[in-house]
Amino acid sequence: MIDLGLSKLALIGVVALVVVGPERLPKVARMAGTLFGRAQRYISDVKAEVSREIELDELRKMHKDVQEAATDVEQSIASSFSELESDVQEALRNPLLEPQEPNQMAVKAKDFRKKKLARTSAIPSWYKKQSGRRTRVISGAARVAKYRPAGARKTPASFH
Repeated sequence: MIDLGLSKLALIGVVALVVVGPERLPKVARMAGTLFGRAQRYISDVKAEVSREIELDELRKMHKDVQEAATDVEQSIASSFSELESDVQEALRNPLLEPQEPNQMAVKAKDFRKKKLARTSAIPSWYKKQSGRRTRVISGAARVAKYRPAGARKTPASFH
């Protein structure tokens, strides 16, 4: 703040002693000390207020940036939603599959069954057994019991 060296303080003390006199010097020194303390407190208060204002300005700026980002995200979501809604409306207006009558569905199911029968019956059963294809569906628990080692099988009497 004020750059006072030892020689300058000594010079100020000598001048104060000459001007004020030796009897009033302690009282004037106390008053100067209290005024100097008040000035230091006032300067620290001003510095604190300035730093608070700077922080508030930074917070306001961050708040403004966050609000802008939120509005951008909201606008992008709204535009995506409107595009999706228009696509759905268009898809509902132009259906790709027309509803079929029940007899057409029965004909298709019958054709499918014929084709499936032709696919599966063309393979001989000995080949199915050799390749390990499943011919019957069994549950997971039944499969575990079927392939369990002989020593690990439990009889109902051993569950007690």
